Amino acid sequence: MAEGFSRAVECGLKLSSRIYYGKDRSVVAPPRPAVMEKSSPETVAYLPTAPMVYAVITEPEIVDNPDLPSYQPYVHGKCEPPALIPLHMHGIAMEVDCYLDTAFVTVSGTWRVHCVSASRSCDCRIAIPMGEEGSVLGVEIESTTRSYYTQLTTVGDTVDTEKVDNDKDDCLLKRRIFTLKVSKVDGGSNLSVKARWSQKLLYQNGRFCLSIPFSFPAHVVPAAKKFSKREKISLNLNSGVGSEFLCDASSHPLKELRRQAGQLGFFYEAEVLTWSINDFTFSYSVASRDIFGGLLLQSPSLHDFDQRAVFCFYLFPGKKFMTSLATYLMVSGFDLCPYTCYLVVLAYSAPVLIYSSLCLRFTFLMFLMRYDMFILILVFRKEVVFIVDISASMLGVPLENSKNALLDALSNLNPVDYFNIIAFNGDTLSYSSSMELATEEAIEKATRWITTSLTASGNTNILLPLNQAMEMVGKAGDLIPLIFLITDGTVEDEREICNFVKGRHNNGGLSCPRICTFGVGSYCNHYFLQMLAQIGRGYYAATYDVESINSQMGRLFRNASSVILANITIDAFKHLDSLELYPSHLPDLSSESPLILSGRFHGTFPDSFIASGTLADLKNFVVDIKVQKLKDMPLDRIFARRQIDMLTSHAWFTESKQLEEKVSKMSIQTGFPSEYTRMMLVQTCKGKQGPESVLVKKKMADMNGQRIISLRTLGVGFGSLTATVENLPPGAEEEKSPQSAPLVVKAASDCCSRLLDCCCCMCFIRACSRLNDQCAVAFTQLCAALACFECLNCCCELCAEYC
Repeated sequence: MAEGFSRAVECGLKLSSRIYYGKDRSVVAPPRPAVMEKSSPETVAYLPTAPMVYAVITEPEIVDNPDLPSYQPYVHGKCEPPALIPLHMHGIAMEVDCYLDTAFVTVSGTWRVHCVSASRSCDCRIAIPMGEEGSVLGVEIESTTRSYYTQLTTVGDTVDTEKVDNDKDDCLLKRRIFTLKVSKVDGGSNLSVKARWSQKLLYQNGRFCLSIPFSFPAHVVPAAKKFSKREKISLNLNSGVGSEFLCDASSHPLKELRRQAGQLGFFYEAEVLTWSINDFTFSYSVASRDIFGGLLLQSPSLHDFDQRAVFCFYLFPGKKFMTSLATYLMVSGFDLCPYTCYLVVLAYSAPVLIYSSLCLRFTFLMFLMRYDMFILILVFRKEVVFIVDISASMLGVPLENSKNALLDALSNLNPVDYFNIIAFNGDTLSYSSSMELATEEAIEKATRWITTSLTASGNTNILLPLNQAMEMVGKAGDLIPLIFLITDGTVEDEREICNFVKGRHNNGGLSCPRICTFGVGSYCNHYFLQMLAQIGRGYYAATYDVESINSQMGRLFRNASSVILANITIDAFKHLDSLELYPSHLPDLSSESPLILSGRFHGTFPDSFIASGTLADLKNFVVDIKVQKLKDMPLDRIFARRQIDMLTSHAWFTESKQLEEKVSKMSIQTGFPSEYTRMMLVQTCKGKQGPESVLVKKKMADMNGQRIISLRTLGVGFGSLTATVENLPPGAEEEKSPQSAPLVVKAASDCCSRLLDCCCCMCFIRACSRLNDQCAVAFTQLCAALACFECLNCCCELCAEYC
């Protein structure tokens, strides 16, 4: 799909080069976009990097300037598949509301159909790229003759077949670009689009980092001088912690409007010559010397189907700052003891790792510091088993990128860690029969083994390698056992695997393996992988783009391998009348990511309580938690995405219809798509007022002048056992989309057009020079006669462009 979309845009840009803008223009012609440098053959150029609208061109003859019609030689045939011409953008405004680690983005823009004759119309395709873990929440569209809005409805709802269409052009490109199509937009008219979505803020080096696609290509800049170009950005931050935080960096010149405890407001507005060419990025950090946390409470709204109160519990890793008056740092130590941890020194945001045995004696170490401020973080030793899928579906780029990510993870192990590697298809292939100390020699040996031994073949069996891995780890009491499962397939016994792991985790404790899962592509069951990670008190991550395997898997490994507080317990939860917790099993706290829990409850929380856990030196750690009641944070919507995903994984695991209905209600109430709801596009003709919306099925009986377009499901699905058995590679579903054909591919079939193909052509005229004199004179007279009817000029222009 992504490659076909990119080719359609490239085809549309060629078509738009025919448009004449006259003398009153800011540029000679819309500049051609610079083709992105390709890191691999799969990289796709011309994909949108900001909200965009495209004219869907099936008939090239309609392409013209609606304000200044020019002579356009007739282009014979049609575009199949249709070409996509990026529309000129006349205004853009973005509003961002950040709460904890979630951002809600609203983008409003106006685009003009500048490439279609005023007397003609075309369909328009809207593309909305989203940031990290983006979820589209809604789209509203206004044209001169129609208005549209999206609506979620339960999959099982009955729909009036006379008023419902199935749109085949809506989809999620690479799972991060939402597209949909609206029909019959007049040439020269404006199209106003308001899109809403949510996305995650990444946590990097102690900072929350926001990145929103906001980089517009040059060919959306209006060519005429008379159009003003104004862009606006509004940013509202609510950290939720109730304390001051520091703003580190911003890609755009934001002006601070307000500042309160834990809240900031920024604004940017400017009249620009060209639209933003950079994504909107912003980062901030919450200052703290140590691990700190809090609990946020909120009463349910009157329209909430679940009338239990909402809560959010968070723990931040914090930073221990130490200042020395000298420029030399001396770390001294004690005699050896059985516990080992690491000393992490962060200077200039660049980590330097000094591993040493924390014992009765430190080793003296001289470390020159340019500044006197540095950070000390204690993290656990670990024993890690990597379980890597090498079935035939991983052949090529997926396996090569997985091997590269595995090599990076091995290089980040420390000499006091232990590791092993199990590759699996229908059988297993182990690097070693036991855990190996991660020395430099062992890493080099493992690197050679990975390079030479891991080849893709066979089918998929997950239970066998998982059982082997769990038998290898958890025998040492002072090491964190980690298991990383990497797969792209679905297996039949997934529920049995979850029950098997659940039985092995009854005792909890430090020696229980933390299971982290990583899914590649859409053929694996991502809800099975999420359920497995929840039971195993680990982390889950996924990628639908094989090019991002290395970066996404690297982030997962860093989060899971930097545990600073394990076996966390919260006594206040035990005194509630009822509790629904997401995730249901408490994971550990990592220095690379805050721990955030959410849920519903009946009962009463005290004004303050304590949370405890085990530090890397096996000492008990206690942190005071204060309870704060909120009214200005929509907690139910902030955590809706993760709660829907976790509930869906439980519904899949337990095969509970009751949980499926609950997910459906939560999806419709919060606006987040799910596996059990689908999105509808409701079209209303201007002048015919439809009723206000609550549910689509309530509208079916009394809709006047409205049409419902059923969009494709936005869920990831529950994997494909058939695709796994057939060993289809990740991304094969995109290859089934129609490939873009040449600009003019379908000739008319009538007799007159065939005769013109043979006679009215510059190539035919050139052939006259090879004929004898009598024939040349006859054909010259014929061409002179055709010239009187302007046929010759038309043929010359067409042949010069396409012959």
